[in-house]
Amino acid sequence: MTQNVESLGALERRIDLSLPATEVRKEIDKRLAKLSRTVRMPGFRPGKVPMKMIAASYGPQVESEVLNDQIGAAFVRAVGEAKLRVAGAPRVEPKPAADGAADLGFAATFEVYPEITLGDLAGVEVKRAVCPVGEAEVDATIDIMRKQRAEFEPVSRAAAAGDRVTIDFKGTQDGVAFEGGTAQGYPFVLGEGRMLPEFEAAVTGMTPGATKTFPLTFPNDYGSRDLAGKTVQFEVALQKVEQPKLPAVDAEFAKSLGIEDGDVAKMRAEIKSNLDREVNSRLKSRTKDSVMEALAGLAQFDLPKALVAEDQQRLVEMARADMASRGMDVKDAPIPAELFTAQAERRVRLGLVVGEVVAREGLAVRPDQVRRLVEEMAQSYERPQDVINWYLSDRKRLAELESVALENNVMDWVLGKAKVVDTAVPFDELMGRGAPRQ
Repeated sequence: MTQNVESLGALERRIDLSLPATEVRKEIDKRLAKLSRTVRMPGFRPGKVPMKMIAASYGPQVESEVLNDQIGAAFVRAVGEAKLRVAGAPRVEPKPAADGAADLGFAATFEVYPEITLGDLAGVEVKRAVCPVGEAEVDATIDIMRKQRAEFEPVSRAAAAGDRVTIDFKGTQDGVAFEGGTAQGYPFVLGEGRMLPEFEAAVTGMTPGATKTFPLTFPNDYGSRDLAGKTVQFEVALQKVEQPKLPAVDAEFAKSLGIEDGDVAKMRAEIKSNLDREVNSRLKSRTKDSVMEALAGLAQFDLPKALVAEDQQRLVEMARADMASRGMDVKDAPIPAELFTAQAERRVRLGLVVGEVVAREGLAVRPDQVRRLVEEMAQSYERPQDVINWYLSDRKRLAELESVALENNVMDWVLGKAKVVDTAVPFDELMGRGAPRQ
């Protein structure tokens, strides 16, 4: 039974709840009786354990379960009657019982979702990323494919970017070799970024048979906590230098890319088609970032602290998982949730604005949109129908695509309302093909 709803602030509310003590007691007795039919205790057959012993052993647990269930049900009824949208879990505390009271009293403190008033998008500038794909971009992609299929031939000269070098090396810290810092006959290509830039710079210019000793300071975020930020010494001996020999763009090259008849023109057309698909995906992602930035500033309102706290914890867990994936020991590593306050607040604000837009403008995802998205993604695979079936057979995977489709709906709506400025993005930058690190 709801007694009153009290406003404690912009979003915080308190609601009083009461439960008939006789009903609570009746439900506890009912559950204990049910439990008595199966509970086992030494010296008694199943179903023959005295109720007094069952109550002594299981009473507190059953009472807690009954109270949680009935308080939860009462809370749901109360907020429903008051037409409140609850944000996060409530904090429930017992209230002192009045003399002779037949009911159990509780106070539930919680937050509600804010009222959101959206601003006008007409004057908001949104950047739409553009990047045409032509013959030059196809040529650049083919060059990368050629490098991936390069054969290497030995040369007697100084090592340069693009060469494959084979080295012996030994790293020491305060004169002692450290784990993972020693290797024999280790090959890598200069400029591909497999080694730290300072290490590659030291090897560049060495000739076969040469040796070198040099200091190296590991980055502060290096995967090993024992080495992060520390300066060590490396001894390197260069065994050989090999320069790349790129394959010709001919029928054999086309066949290596899956063009059975070796038709180079057909190969270029397929590369162009794949590039168009990949470029459009990356452009959409960049444009979406600009759209979401515009939406985040479209409305100002108080944020439910409970939702921010929940998102902070999610970000902490994501950070832990990322650190663990890079080989860092995160078991005892403290990650204060406060580090993610600003990020969590932005994410919560954006999520609430997007939800308001979707509800107000009727942008819910239709099944045909998800199906079309699945089919588009499947086209980049050798057997598209297998990929389509794989997505359609799993509800979790479909839910992920529904989220993407929803974001697409919101993006299209914003682009139709805001001031859109086309912004050219260089092809290499879009594809993450920056200059090799030296």
